Amino acid sequence: MNTIYLTEKDYERLHSLVQLQRQNGSAAAAEGLCKELKRAKVVASEEVPADVITMNSVVQLKDLKSGNLMEITVVYPKDADLTSRKISVLAPVATAILGCKVGDEVEWPAPQGMLSYKVESIVYQPEAAGDLYL
Repeated sequence: MNTIYLTEKDYERLHSLVQLQRQNGSAAAAEGLCKELKRAKVVASEEVPADVITMNSVVQLKDLKSGNLMEITVVYPKDADLTSRKISVLAPVATAILGCKVGDEVEWPAPQGMLSYKVESIVYQPEAAGDLYL
């Protein structure tokens, strides 16, 4: 597995989210995220590479089977909105790509089988844009 990177702020917020999910009896929803947090390298917001997917990043993914591109934003559950392609970090796709870099390939289980995507580009990353307080 590739090293994933998380900012200190994202790590703290996501750790709190996992704890909240466990307290609310929704531990299964946060289990994948918990695994990702354990393997993450935590860095200061100013030090995260510009090609790494952080919270609130807008990302283009390429389906490795069909070649289709999709663009999503990785957000906290309260900001999720499928019509705007804002995907909760608790959703398998968002959990899988969080902390990954451009060029990484990721897989996650879905009802129709394993899905495989490549991170094509990061359209917007808050830290690279100087938006350190989202």
